[in-house]
Amino acid sequence: MSPSSKYTGPPPARETALNSDFLNCPTGLVEYYFNDGIFRWSDGLYQMYGFERGEVVPSMDMVMPHLEPIDRPRVQAYWEHVSKHGGPSSIYVTIRDRKDHQHKLLYSADYIMDGTTPVGVWGVVVDLTTSIHTDRHQLATEAVAASAVNRAAIEQAKGILMGRTGISADEAYGLMSQLSQDTNRKVYSIAQDIIERTTAGVRGKNGEDHSLL
Repeated sequence: MSPSSKYTGPPPARETALNSDFLNCPTGLVEYYFNDGIFRWSDGLYQMYGFERGEVVPSMDMVMPHLEPIDRPRVQAYWEHVSKHGGPSSIYVTIRDRKDHQHKLLYSADYIMDGTTPVGVWGVVVDLTTSIHTDRHQLATEAVAASAVNRAAIEQAKGILMGRTGISADEAYGLMSQLSQDTNRKVYSIAQDIIERTTAGVRGKNGEDHSLL
């Protein structure tokens, strides 16, 4: 597509329906008709690249410099495949916008059909960057919280063993660690078992004492 082929009309008609499907991620759309060779971008897609409508002419030549070098041949091959064979087909790529901010994008494309005849390609673009960072942050937060709970249980179980047997904190942990290895269970699970059995009167199943109590 030449620079004179600037398209500044309305965004693709599919954008309204798309946005309700990906409420938590920025989304965009592209339409390309074989008869005119013009890429039509939605406002959301311009924004992913750091532009406003009218500032650039959407094209493969315009997109390529924004892609990470390792993704450029993959995207070129993807576009050629979808243009010749349709889809649905997806690809995950990394771009850098106008201000050099990194974005993780998911492209999914298919033919635009006129009856049984493919007349173009339309694609959905979802910016997963915020979602990925949020998921990582949430996982890290959950891991820290779980670790705190586990540590509290282990410390409580150590205290129980120290109080009942007169051993040191290190020795109490060593006993739990050894039982953990012998039974192929986590130390936290052993600690939780000690706490529960102590709360229930120290008696285990079938009236037998816990091995550490």
